Amino acid sequence: MADKGETAESLAGKVGVDPKTAGRWLASGRVPHPRTRIAVAMALGRQVKELWPEPFRRRDLPWFREWAELEQKASSLRSYEPLLVPGLLQTEAYARAVLATGGLVPPAEVEEVVAARLARQRVLQRESPLQLVAVIDEVVLRRRVGGDRTVMAGQLAHLADLGERENVQVRVIPAENPWHTGLAGPFVLARTPDGGEAAYLDNQLRGQVVTERADLASLGARWESVTGEALPRRRSIELIREVATTWT
Repeated sequence: MADKGETAESLAGKVGVDPKTAGRWLASGRVPHPRTRIAVAMALGRQVKELWPEPFRRRDLPWFREWAELEQKASSLRSYEPLLVPGLLQTEAYARAVLATGGLVPPAEVEEVVAARLARQRVLQRESPLQLVAVIDEVVLRRRVGGDRTVMAGQLAHLADLGERENVQVRVIPAENPWHTGLAGPFVLARTPDGGEAAYLDNQLRGQVVTERADLASLGARWESVTGEALPRRRSIELIREVATTWT
């Protein structure tokens, strides 16, 4: 706060809380609500985990930590998802609905994961933004997530808007296409500024970071296959906006 010339009163005004509440963050070490933590971090130009590391330590998943750190360092990501909007492109409402489905994750933990996911999305807005190409199947646009239809309407509008950015491509594989290699499961390929490469695979229990050259080559071939099935960038955005109207 001192570095940014902020007081408890000025910061409270920027994030929409009472000045006394902001004062308690300093005096008593209280941890704000996840959404407020994100707003404060953005106002101060810092990462959420820099300001309040404890919630991240409490819920951090050791198997995900390596990928989360690599994701922040990456210069480009190529992501394929057959069933969900990729995490870096999710709205807060969509992410919360996904995590809360089935009641398998405690509500407090849902909020912590949502906050962490939204914080990760800042890689798309940094000074040298991440270059992201995301390929999804059309079913992702049409399968309902959340109890309210506005969740999907908001998510698809957000997805189309992100797809208009220079550093983000969202491409859709039409539902009419036959079975293709990507349907065996989601994966992400990362490249770092020094030319390093890694991949991430996810399943029902945990994720796995892949660095073996042969495995990366195999996933690279699968990436070429799924992008060959996908619509061009502009047509994909048009399809996303078309489907978005069906959720309103």
